[in-house]
Amino acid sequence: MNNIQNYIFTSESVSEGHPDKICDRISDRLVDLHLAADPEARTAIETVVTTNYVGVIGETRCKKEFSKVELETEVRAAIKAIGYEQDDFHWKNVEVDIRTHNQSVDIAVGVDATDAKEEGAGDQGIMFGYATNETDEYMPATLLYSHQILRKLAAARHDGSAPDLGPDAKSQVTLEYINGKPVKAKCVVVSTQHRDGLSQAEVKEIVRPYVESVLPSGWMPDEDQFYVNPTGRFVIGGPVGDAGLTGRKIIVDTYGGAAPHGGGAFSGKDPTKVDRSAAYAARYVAKNIVAAGFAEKCTIQLSYAIGVARPLSVYVDTMGTGNVAESKIVDAIGKVIDLSPRGIRKHLELNRPIYEITSAYGHFGRKPREDGAFSWEKLDLVEPLRKALA
Repeated sequence: MNNIQNYIFTSESVSEGHPDKICDRISDRLVDLHLAADPEARTAIETVVTTNYVGVIGETRCKKEFSKVELETEVRAAIKAIGYEQDDFHWKNVEVDIRTHNQSVDIAVGVDATDAKEEGAGDQGIMFGYATNETDEYMPATLLYSHQILRKLAAARHDGSAPDLGPDAKSQVTLEYINGKPVKAKCVVVSTQHRDGLSQAEVKEIVRPYVESVLPSGWMPDEDQFYVNPTGRFVIGGPVGDAGLTGRKIIVDTYGGAAPHGGGAFSGKDPTKVDRSAAYAARYVAKNIVAAGFAEKCTIQLSYAIGVARPLSVYVDTMGTGNVAESKIVDAIGKVIDLSPRGIRKHLELNRPIYEITSAYGHFGRKPREDGAFSWEKLDLVEPLRKALA
């Protein structure tokens, strides 16, 4: 248990145009394609990108069989939506290599429900959920601000108000905490791709108002701790500058290092994979526990075995901030939600094409959407938990 109250903490984020995030988006767009055709589709899709090349591999099972041409069209659409029209990586002419095949029957027989057994987990593993009341979104402030800076820069790039910026970018926010709460920014780092000919100072002034609009009033760090493109130049970016791969930004996707991580990535996986669905459920429960006032912080761990329906363990840690015994919270969780793979999918309505939007700027701390995306961010367990713990 960590009882340190005064400290300095840092989280980072990466933009939708970061090479790894291009891969996450392509993989999740293909998940959505399959789920739109068949809500019971199975996908385990990995993408790799480099100069003038996109490779897609993995396993799928779907009532509709998609041709390579159909899959390639979706890949190019994902790249276009990000905004890549640069030399050596353009959505129109990048080489797209599709090498997907049918799901293993050995996996299918362990996961699929039958008359004799419930649907089992798609793999073994541990998943964590976390929530904190330090922000309205119940997210660590360091990560929330890092995401918001890049989302604002991307929005400005897309709407034409920041035409000199490119798709590839990273941010990092360091905050000072007093008595466990953030009080000011100690350091902010932003690296963003830009058009050739701009000086480092010019890029810094383009970026500055977006950072200022995200941080609370008076929180900007000292000027010598506000870094923009510290190397001085960032013209060559995206897959031309660095290869990308699905699932390499799992800390960016979750809690920015403020909570444990089970190691499993999300993108490319259908919701029978507990790496994804159980991590969403753990966040959902942790957020509702904090919102209900039972703790200021909450970490939840779930564990599963492939082919086994029920979680092997449910662990709750309120890190010394709780006002209800963790054992009682565990009992209450079992009363308000079914944490089997099918129970999670049904409760959160995960068998829908809702995943492409999750592929950048974090899977958590987002507003639930009418199409069902981010259903795990709802606070509809608050009252059931209060009743269960009454």
